[in-house]
Amino acid sequence: MLIFTDNTKASVKGLDEIMAELYDEGCRPTYETAEEIIKRLEEKKNFIPSSESARREYAIALLREYRAFSLVTE
Repeated sequence: MLIFTDNTKASVKGLDEIMAELYDEGCRPTYETAEEIIKRLEEKKNFIPSSESARREYAIALLREYRAFSLVTE
């Protein structure tokens, strides 16, 4: 479950798997990593809105989730 800054929630398929893969690849929690997560989510047929502002919101939420994932995994 992905939670946005306004507490809106979205279910995404494969998020934990993608974060584990990126962590194993040594990716740090950066905006570029968030963009890569979005790309991989789209490949798994998750709907990500195409507008720049919506993608930015997704990136922010994903970055927050990936940072938390990285801290728990270390």
